Amino acid sequence: MSEIMLTPEMRALGKSGIMVSPIAWGMWRFGHASHAEGRALIEAAFAAGVTLFDTADIYGFDGSGGFGDAEASLGRILAETPELRSRMVLATKGGITPPVPYDSGRDYLMAALDASLTRLQVEQVDLYQIHRPDILAHPQDVARTLEEMVTSGKVRAVGVSNYTVAQTQAIAALLTIPLASVQPEFSALALDPITDGLLDLTMERDVAVLAWSPLGGGRIGAPEDERSKAVAAALDVVAQAAGVSRATAAYAWIMAHPARAIPIVGTQNVARIGEIAEVYKVRFTRQTWYDVLVASRGERLP
Repeated sequence: MSEIMLTPEMRALGKSGIMVSPIAWGMWRFGHASHAEGRALIEAAFAAGVTLFDTADIYGFDGSGGFGDAEASLGRILAETPELRSRMVLATKGGITPPVPYDSGRDYLMAALDASLTRLQVEQVDLYQIHRPDILAHPQDVARTLEEMVTSGKVRAVGVSNYTVAQTQAIAALLTIPLASVQPEFSALALDPITDGLLDLTMERDVAVLAWSPLGGGRIGAPEDERSKAVAAALDVVAQAAGVSRATAAYAWIMAHPARAIPIVGTQNVARIGEIAEVYKVRFTRQTWYDVLVASRGERLP
């Protein structure tokens, strides 16, 4: 039976012209790391072949404080070691405004972008994403704002995160520049991008998929309910055959989909970051890939 092969070659971030690694590293807990720890994590990600680094202005916020902490921590490292910036594709997000909770108005987003650049101590980010959709913002106005960000030279490419299929279609249709990426929750336990048509849309329009929470919020690594245990067991079959961890197999399961989704690995452990490079050892067949899907669904496919 034929196997689905994964390779470490760089790929295009949608139609942006930016080349990125097949796996990204997420920095939502990065604000809690010391300077030395943060530098070690970044270097571990580089060593594992990662070039795409994903952060957001909300990362570090604990409900009352810490807004911008992850960006600020990264910014201090980049200021001290500026050569690191040239090695990474830097992505950030904005638009969450506790406790409102969302604002995608032009004035807010432009100010949020400037604040992110200040914290990151850079003049430009490679990818700026709307973190969550603002229902009170007209998509045409949001599109014009994203275009202004690119025209200003402060952003190279734009994307959206946690948008529905319809919201994604609307913003893509109204943009005069490519929508480079979407960022949904996607894992062997979060199947909506497969079932709601989002992955089909991205393949149709050549939009990159950045998959957050690829381990199902930790439930794949530490399953407690019957569904997550079934998924873990199906992944273990493939992981053991390849001699890799279950987490690595879970990343590979996402990557094996023809949409070529890019998992955002969120671990803040140097050794586990190192496991990223082992994902290319994993070999799914159609049978073993569908076994994981069936385990997650809890019923046979029609």
